[in-house]
Amino acid sequence: MTPTAAPAKVTAEQALDRFWETVPPLWGQIRAHIRAVARENFRLGIEQFQVLRLIRQGKDSVSEIAAARNISRPAVSQAVDVLCSRGLLTRTEDLQDRRHTRLALTRQGSAVLDSVFGETRAWMKAKMAGFDPAELEGIVVAMQSLRQMFD
Repeated sequence: MTPTAAPAKVTAEQALDRFWETVPPLWGQIRAHIRAVARENFRLGIEQFQVLRLIRQGKDSVSEIAAARNISRPAVSQAVDVLCSRGLLTRTEDLQDRRHTRLALTRQGSAVLDSVFGETRAWMKAKMAGFDPAELEGIVVAMQSLRQMFD
């Protein structure tokens, strides 16, 4: 019986290198897929999609969305106009502050986001279908560790 070599120790530097080689390109592919689904299935541009996404996250005014995206209020207003005309958003005047208009997703707007994210999730699940259960467990453990490290 020949002795087996002990597994090599992975250094923090090697882990960081692998992180940078993996996570940004994967995130880029995921973002590209989301944008393609939004564009091809729902004729949404990037800014229009981002407006819907930010409203779902709780931003409810042109000013908040402009600040979150670091773009001008007129650019956001233009996207909002298109989305309202398509029935994906509503505008409601704030009764306490008439200078403020609240934005909200319509059922159709919410359904569009659900569809875009659902299709992306299915695409990602298909990509992961080749992993065996032990590999999937390793991915889950690694993601949990990364999250804890940054929290």
